[in-house]
Amino acid sequence: MNRLIDKLERKIGRYAIPNLMNYLIGLYVIGYAVFLINPLFYSQYLSLDPAAILHGQIWRIITFVAIPPSANLIMCALLLYVYYLLGKQLEAILGTFRFNLFIFQGILLHVLGSLIVYGITSVFTGGGWRIGMDTEYLILSMFFLFAFMFQDAQFMLYFAIPIKGKWLAWIDAAYFAYAIVQFFLPGHGYAGMALAALVSLLNVWLFFLETRGTNPGSYQERKRKKEYQQKVHRARPLHYYENGARHKCAVCGRTELDNPNLEFRYCSKCNGNYEYCQDHLFTHTHVK
Repeated sequence: MNRLIDKLERKIGRYAIPNLMNYLIGLYVIGYAVFLINPLFYSQYLSLDPAAILHGQIWRIITFVAIPPSANLIMCALLLYVYYLLGKQLEAILGTFRFNLFIFQGILLHVLGSLIVYGITSVFTGGGWRIGMDTEYLILSMFFLFAFMFQDAQFMLYFAIPIKGKWLAWIDAAYFAYAIVQFFLPGHGYAGMALAALVSLLNVWLFFLETRGTNPGSYQERKRKKEYQQKVHRARPLHYYENGARHKCAVCGRTELDNPNLEFRYCSKCNGNYEYCQDHLFTHTHVK
């Protein structure tokens, strides 16, 4: 599966959206502004409504993302700041293409989950469940990725409480489990929460399957990133490529001429002198 992802990245990787988290934060900010102006506008025209999507309102596939994580301004700003930091860090580790894959795959699973539940309940009950969801659990599921790669990395919870990544993952898991259990309580008032948690966990599982075998590097390696950057800038290859470039990624083929901000390094585990850009240094398949 990892080889398939590598092939897809070579073909369509150029279309991946850099700094995707910035755009998501922008959508949340717009959603909060809409909520302040007209709280009912989101549910009427923007939310994830499977029946409305099937009747042509396909913009809801994207606009449902815009619901803010909290109605409280201070809490919303704090959560968005945490989301931004986590998303930027994951994109730097996974690479732009793989981070795009995780986010867009999660959004698609939310939409498919809502449509599938609506279709099944329409057949068996005569009235489909119009389960609306937001992306809260999709964003929270990023903690699983980060904690998996950096179990001993220390987070400052609420900027005051130090906690290791692996324990943060357990707290996250308990939060997801609580959301799923709510579905079985009388009234089914938490169906959207439970379904969002389930599809977000499915997204994490699928992402691990798709990218298994990659090594994003250890926490210590990431801490020494600045030292590596300095070494890379000092180390210049003696040869030039046909277009005059001195660096070329063995996976995507990009050079410093395509983007002067790209960083390139050689992989010590590959059999030969293979150079990779910052997006593929930790995610490529080693040449043996």
